[in-house]
Amino acid sequence: MKHLFYIGILGLSLALVSCGNPRENTSLRTGAENTEAYLSLIEGKRVGLLTNHTALIDGTHLVDSLLSLGVDIRMIFAPEHGFRGNEDAGAQIDHQTDPKTGIPIISVYGRGAVPADSLMKQIDIAIFDIQDVGLRFYTYLSSLYYLMEACATNNVPLLVLDRPNPNGHMASGPVLDMQYRSFVGVIPIPVVHAMTLGELACMINGEFWLKDSLQPPLTVIPCLNYTHQTLYELPVKPSPNLPNNRSIYLYPSICLFEATPVSLGRGTDFPFQVYGHPQMAGHDFSFTPQSAPGARNPIQKDVLCYGVDLRISPPDEVIRANGFDLQYVIDAYRNLNENAGIGDEFFTSYFEKLVGVDYVRPMILQGKTADEIAALWYDQLEDFKIKRNQYLIYPQ
Repeated sequence: MKHLFYIGILGLSLALVSCGNPRENTSLRTGAENTEAYLSLIEGKRVGLLTNHTALIDGTHLVDSLLSLGVDIRMIFAPEHGFRGNEDAGAQIDHQTDPKTGIPIISVYGRGAVPADSLMKQIDIAIFDIQDVGLRFYTYLSSLYYLMEACATNNVPLLVLDRPNPNGHMASGPVLDMQYRSFVGVIPIPVVHAMTLGELACMINGEFWLKDSLQPPLTVIPCLNYTHQTLYELPVKPSPNLPNNRSIYLYPSICLFEATPVSLGRGTDFPFQVYGHPQMAGHDFSFTPQSAPGARNPIQKDVLCYGVDLRISPPDEVIRANGFDLQYVIDAYRNLNENAGIGDEFFTSYFEKLVGVDYVRPMILQGKTADEIAALWYDQLEDFKIKRNQYLIYPQ
């Protein structure tokens, strides 16, 4: 049987779940908030929980809610940015003990991305609950992938408490060429995949994307009253430098600046909503990145940068409709090449890991337009959309 996964509320295989229009005048509920759908699955069992600060149930953290219900949480697995969500991007985090609950916190970001067999043998079931933003290079997806691998290797059931995708309205961008596989791109999907992590967990299982075609026992507890067109306002920022929905909508495109000398606003009050460089010409807008919590050493730290302010214009509707948009990077490259002669030094090798293919950089250097470049990934993107449809839990 190909699809070894179940939708938690009904206990039916994905192929049998009806995804009709949501009921009118009903409020969205996350998978975690549907406690009655999964509590019986974890009662009396030793639980390992991969989560962070975003796992809220009506304002209370999932850990606190489960402990109050008598659930035996043996360990917490912490992704990038840590259990509390306040660590810098890329920061290595040591194992520690949660001072509030006394539960061991195991870092699964960095060298220990796959939870060790010795840890998995100490639990009877694993739970994943993290708010995602719907991008291939947002590393919470990779943490889910490697937890699935650990669960499959040790035959530990995995329970995914699903949450909405604020970028779930459209798939966009190039599909990952697996020669550039890394922790910021672990499966062959486009930059903007338009799936929840629950749906992607089903896809990982159904497409046999884990090593050795492993498949963990998987149950997804879906959101209620959610569709892929739902405008979802995140109740808490999912990581230190995504402070609002505006930054989340711009993130698919602006993140490419991580592989350039251009600041994307880390170390300011408006990260992922601006971009600039000390030598960018023709712009009156300026900002100075400074060391701050969650951005201790930002690009162009303490240097005055000139560039583009995206906090208000274009409207959210335009940004959402454009999806993965190369125009920002092309604009910055052309400006710096013309005014500072930066040339190929504009890009680092990290660029291919983020964009996921080898042809975008040379085409930008050749002066190609964003539309000309996007034409090259069109067919693979359309193939992904077809494949994606069989794993969707929610209406489009």
